[in-house]
Amino acid sequence: MIDPEIEQNLRQSLGSTARIAGVDEVGRGPWAGPVTACAVVLDPNNIPDGLADSKALSAKKRDALFEPILASADVGIAHVSVEEIDRINILNASMLAMKLALAELATPANFALIDGNKIPADLPMPADCLVKGDARCLSIAAASIVAKVTRDRLMVSLAQQFPHYGWETNAGYGTKVHQEGLKNHGVTQHHRRSFKPIHNILCAPKTPNS
Repeated sequence: MIDPEIEQNLRQSLGSTARIAGVDEVGRGPWAGPVTACAVVLDPNNIPDGLADSKALSAKKRDALFEPILASADVGIAHVSVEEIDRINILNASMLAMKLALAELATPANFALIDGNKIPADLPMPADCLVKGDARCLSIAAASIVAKVTRDRLMVSLAQQFPHYGWETNAGYGTKVHQEGLKNHGVTQHHRRSFKPIHNILCAPKTPNS
C-alpha cells in the first residue's frame, strides 16, 4: 500500500526543499528489447491522483497517468541496449539503467529511493532501497508507470518492424507467440543472446538437409 509519508519523512530529515527521486526499472525478464529505467522527482504540491504500482494498474490507467506525471514532475528515462545487457549481464544492466535515469533528471536529486534490494554503485547522491517500493512509495510508483509505458511503446514500435514475435502484446517476454516466432523466423538483433532460450537457439546443432 502506498505510504505518502515515506518522502515526507525524508524531507523532514533532509530539508523541506530536498529533491527525492523514486527510481524503478522494467524489462529484466524479457528475451528481447532493452531494459528501461525511470527516475521521478514529484512536486509535493502537485502529485497526480491514482499513483500505484504499474503492475497493479491496467494499461489504460497507466497511459492515463503517463502524461500527468511528465507534466508535473522532473522525469529522467534511460534505456540500456541488448548489446550492453549481453556484455555486462541483466542485473548490472538494470543497475546501470537506473543510474543513467537519475542522470537524466533536469535538476539533480538530493536523495534516491531505489525499488528493490540493491542500490546501483557509484551514485552521486545518498540512496536507500525499498523492497516492493513501487507498491509502497509514490515517487517509485510514478517511476514504475513511466518506465513501463515507455518500454511497452518501444516494443510496439519494434513489433512493427519485426511482426512475428508478438512484442506489441508480450513486450518481449517468452510467450508462446514469441516462441513460435523464434522457431519460424529466427533470432533478431533485438534478442538477448546471453539469455538461455536465445543462446540455446543460436547454439543448436544444424539439421542436415534431407
